[in-house]
Formats: sequence, C-alpha cells, structure tokens
Amino acid sequence: REERGRGVGMGRAKGAPRGKKVTSVRIGTDVFEVGNTVSLRPPGPEGDTSPFVAKIYEMGEDPSEGVQCRVSWFYRPEEAHGGRKAFHGEKELFTSNHYDWVAATSINGSCKVHTLKAYQALGQVKESDYFVRFSYKADTGEFKPDRVPVYCMCEMPYNPDLFMVECEGCDEWYHPECLQLTKAEVERMNHFVCPDCTQKHLKESRTNSTGNKGNKQAPGSGGGPAAAAGNKKPRLG
Repeated sequence: REERGRGVGMGRAKGAPRGKKVTSVRIGTDVFEVGNTVSLRPPGPEGDTSPFVAKIYEMGEDPSEGVQCRVSWFYRPEEAHGGRKAFHGEKELFTSNHYDWVAATSINGSCKVHTLKAYQALGQVKESDYFVRFSYKADTGEFKPDRVPVYCMCEMPYNPDLFMVECEGCDEWYHPECLQLTKAEVERMNHFVCPDCTQKHLKESRTNSTGNKGNKQAPGSGGGPAAAAGNKKPRLG
C-alpha cells in the first residue's frame, strides 16, 4: 500500500534496532511474539481505517525508540500491480517480499491469515480472518502462482464470496447468474445439471431409449442435491 506510505509514520527504525533481540512484546494486556500475524494502525488520513496486515519475523529493543518489529507485509489486491479483480475475495491478501522495521506500538491486535482451503472450512469468518493463495513480489509486480484453475462458463478463478453450484454430470462449478438463475432457485433444486450435460443426456436418452419410466437421475448424480445452501465450494488443485 505504497500510496498510504506502508511503514512511513509508524515509528519505523532506519535499520535494525541497536539493542538486544527480543522474542515478544506486551502491548496493553496482549503479548505478541515473533511469528505472529498482526494488524497495524494505518498512518494515513482520517477516515482511511483499513488496517495493514503483517507477519512479525524478528524483534529488537532500541534504547531510544523501544521495541521494533521487522515485518513482512501482506498486500490487498487493490494495492498490488493490476489492482482488484472480480475473482478476488473481500478478505483476500497476498504474501509479499516487502519487509520493514516498525514500532511495536503500532500493533493493533492479532489476526489470522489462512490458506484458501482453511478459509473455506471456517464456520464463521471473523473480522480478523483473511486468506492467501498468491505471493506477490512488490519490487517487480510478479505473482506466484501465475495461473490458477478457472470455473463456470465465465472461466473465472474461484471467489469464496460468490455462491457456486456443482453440476452432477460433469462436476464443473457454476455461478447461478451465469446461467440466468438465482441462488434461491438453485437452492430449491433437488439436483442440478448444467445446460451442456442436460443436452448430452437428452441426446443419449433419445438415442438409447429403453422405454423405462420413472424418475431418472442426471449422469453421476450420486442421489443427493448438488447445491448445498452456500457451503459447497469448488475443489481447488
């Protein structure tokens, strides 16, 4: 977040502290240790309140400035080269190779940065919960990985904030709106089969008609509803 001066105005030391190394620091009633992920107060203009997020890599006690923390910053999509895309989740961050020394007194509190898979498994997402799936080189603007799986007919990478439904025929995942459906309509379905699989199934039925009557399940349906009220997620590689 260069435009807000990441590290600037946060009591940043010019280099490593001159005093002894420490492994923890007490801020109020909370204790923060090396290895913790923390939120830090932004030094930007009033009203710009979204916190910085960083991981503490080392600490040192400076005789004149108190405890300083060497942190690795997490970037939000809008802070990185290329900006925020439609597939970026609201709580998505990027790990980065951007390090700074900052004053321990700028720490707001603890937070958790999960893998995407762990984030999907959360029963409740708290304000302090985030997730990462990309690393970002702040000096070059490069991302790793540079490719991820895409889903739906829109061919967009998975966004955990957007509801998706799995086709029982081909196991592909779709956004209801891309099929001119609503989430409510999908949730009322006992089975979901995408348009391509529906057409394929109809052609096979006409070609190989056996005269059997009664309810037929979509190919590979497994007998259960595919749309689980928002808690089914695409399986990422």
